[in-house]
Amino acid sequence: MSVQSLYQAKRMSAADAIQVVRDGDTIVVPTGVGEPPALLTALSEVRRNYRGVRISQILPLRKYGYIDPETVDHIRHDAYFFGGATRPGGQEGWIDYVPAYFSELPMLIKRGLTPADVVFSLASPMDEHGYFSLSLAPDYTMAAVEKARAIVLEVNPNVPFANGDCHVHVSQIAALTESSDPLLEVGLPKIGPVQEAIGGYVAEMIPDGATLQIGYGGIPDAVVMQLTHKRDLGIHTEMIGDGIMSLVEAGVVTNQRKNIHRGKMLATFALGSKKLYDFMHRNKALEMHPVDFTNDPHLAGQNDNLHCINATMQIDFMGQCGSESLGPKPYSGTGGQADFVRAANRSNGGKAFIVLPSTAKDDTISRIVPTLTPGTHVTTSKNDINYVVTEHGVAQLRGKTAKQRCAALIAIAHPNFREELRAAAKKLNLL
Repeated sequence: MSVQSLYQAKRMSAADAIQVVRDGDTIVVPTGVGEPPALLTALSEVRRNYRGVRISQILPLRKYGYIDPETVDHIRHDAYFFGGATRPGGQEGWIDYVPAYFSELPMLIKRGLTPADVVFSLASPMDEHGYFSLSLAPDYTMAAVEKARAIVLEVNPNVPFANGDCHVHVSQIAALTESSDPLLEVGLPKIGPVQEAIGGYVAEMIPDGATLQIGYGGIPDAVVMQLTHKRDLGIHTEMIGDGIMSLVEAGVVTNQRKNIHRGKMLATFALGSKKLYDFMHRNKALEMHPVDFTNDPHLAGQNDNLHCINATMQIDFMGQCGSESLGPKPYSGTGGQADFVRAANRSNGGKAFIVLPSTAKDDTISRIVPTLTPGTHVTTSKNDINYVVTEHGVAQLRGKTAKQRCAALIAIAHPNFREELRAAAKKLNLL
């Protein structure tokens, strides 16, 4: 049977395509924009017909009908990482959480430690050879494709056909449905003077020829804005967004000084504008790969001068970072922060930056604290931390004693809190 015949045989409405789901199944959905809205909407509409179904995903962007405390016995969300749609449920306890490094989610799926019975994903149109591209987020989804009983694709002409290890053949899928809605666009975060100051400190420490991993947020984007005078930068990241695209357009990204995958940008998911998604389409300089490839600290760390920029919400005198919870209350997730901190630490000439404003809530709370708020989930450990940057400067902690770390962090805290922090440090015998 030809690939076009297979396509037509498996083409159906979203309502029919979701019939592959059985009670007790776990459905794996890609990160962010890769989520298939027609399929998840159709499933939500009949959610009361199911029992014990779970949907596992990082960073859902829409609040579908199934994200409902009244129907969790029918369909429940399991978060690999909380977003705005699922954070309230996580904090209230009716959405569960799977703690894991982003890089290790494919391994957990392959070994059956976390289930993957069905895959729902957005996909590009099929090429002449019968392949679809899961370009927006191959992340852990490609591992689930290998493991799942049934793969269901939502084919949308707005999804780019990207290069890399992100392709699924029509013979592998159980069903497909078609949609043509515009892809969800995520704008650049707001950048204020604090973010700009932090970005300036980081940008100054990034040399020509560095390979970059840049997370999402106002501070990472403030760094990007101040790199347009650099030369021969490379990209090995988990997320590709409009900031990285702007560096490519400025001519500062060549990828020619990378040690591995020279000439190529690597990422595992995309989050940005229509312009970004168009930029990804058959771009020979970009490859989208599973997250156990992009975020593997050993692989990424083979690039000399790997510079990684990630944000945290709170850091204590020892250098422990609470980047994913407010005390015991979940806020986001582990994601790839620890993966890339370790990768940069392995890299010859690499630097791992943890960035944060010095205060929260209109300068009423210091984000640099003697000890983390009780119950805080530690994301980056004291043994992995290296550079910490606020709007008041840079503290380099790796290799330093506890007392040296404490003094360096107090020096970049907000001036209004430094005396209070010094007094606390003396009580802890750190000053």
